[in-house]
Amino acid sequence: MGRNRNRPRTIARVSSHAAVERAELCSLLERVGPQHPTLCAGWDTYDLAAHLVLRERRPDAAPGILIKPWARRTKTVQRNLRDKHSYAELIGLVRDGPPRWSPMSLPGFDAAANTIEFFVHHEDVRRAAPGWAPRELDPALQDLLWNRLRRGGRLFFRHAAVGLRLHRPDTGVTVEVHGGEPGVVLAGPPAELLMYAYGRRDHANVTVTGDPEAVKVLKGARLGQ
Repeated sequence: MGRNRNRPRTIARVSSHAAVERAELCSLLERVGPQHPTLCAGWDTYDLAAHLVLRERRPDAAPGILIKPWARRTKTVQRNLRDKHSYAELIGLVRDGPPRWSPMSLPGFDAAANTIEFFVHHEDVRRAAPGWAPRELDPALQDLLWNRLRRGGRLFFRHAAVGLRLHRPDTGVTVEVHGGEPGVVLAGPPAELLMYAYGRRDHANVTVTGDPEAVKVLKGARLGQ
C-alpha cells in the first residue's frame, strides 16, 4: 500500500524542562504582579524579572551574579533594567528567551544552565506566599534534579564543614557529599533537597537527622553556588 500523500504529518513537540519552567514562571509572575515577595533576600518579583533578563541579555554584567568583585556592576545594571522596562516588558523578554547573539542561546545551554535556574526561581515566587505546597513534578524532572545534586552536591554544600549525605526516600538511594563523622543526613524528594541546597532551608520539606552539633553547623552554613 502506498503512502497517503494527503495525510497531514504529525510532529511531536516535547518541551524541555527548562522551557516548561520558564513558561510557568512567566505566567506566575504575571498573575502575582510586580510587588510580590520572593525568597531572594531583598527582591520582589520586579527585581527577579530584571535579574532573569540580565542573565540572558547582559553578558557584560552577568558574571557579577557569582563573582563578588563584579557584583556592584551587576546590581547597577539590574536596577537600570528595572528602571528602563515595565514589569510586563521584562516578563516578555524572559518569555522570549535569549537573543541569538547571547552565549545562552548556544545549543544545549538552555537545559544545562536554565533548568535549575528557572525551577528554583519558580519556587522562590510560589513559596514566598503563605499556604504553599510542593508541586506534583514530572518524575523525569525529579530524576534530573537528583542527578544535578549528585554531581554538584559538593559545590552546593562546600561551606558545610560536616559529614553530609543526601537520601532520596522514594528510591532508597543515598549519596555522600562530604565524608566524615559526626555527620548529617538530609532526606527528602530531590526538589526539596535542591531548595535546601540553594539556601532555602525554611522553605524546603526535608528531614535533617544526625549529630546535634553537626546539624547545628549545617543549619548555620552558607549554602548554594
